[in-house]
Amino acid sequence: MQDSGVLSSTVLVFGQMNESPGVRARIGLTGLTMAEFFRDEQNQDVLLFVDNIYRYILAGMEVSALLGRMPSAVGYQPTLSTEMGALQERITSTKAGSITSFQAIYVPADDYTDPGIVTTFGHLDGVVSLERSLAAQGLYPAVDPLASYSRILNLA
Repeated sequence: MQDSGVLSSTVLVFGQMNESPGVRARIGLTGLTMAEFFRDEQNQDVLLFVDNIYRYILAGMEVSALLGRMPSAVGYQPTLSTEMGALQERITSTKAGSITSFQAIYVPADDYTDPGIVTTFGHLDGVVSLERSLAAQGLYPAVDPLASYSRILNLA
């Protein structure tokens, strides 16, 4: 990053897996708040990388369990949709600038019907899905074209 000259315009926010669930649940929101500052106050276009949004979901699930909430589908917090919406809907363009986000998403057991994954995908404009079996065959990039899509691509 230093050699390419982007370090002076980069903010890095880290949340370690050994942190408490409360801290991990706030990391994504902290990074997003910083992105909003650069978009809204500095009138910049922001590129936000999130690795890994599934950790945000897991942290929310742990916080929910600590609060004694009754879990919903597959053990996820009952507030999953609300929490994910609150985060994802802040990633948008305004008159001042824009936020574009690339998010890595771990898909547990490669199950695309997992409620955490379904909830996340519902907010994304596009998905590039990597397939283990393609990588095992030595095919790189291991992109699964049938599971990948774009909502903003107009084929007409």
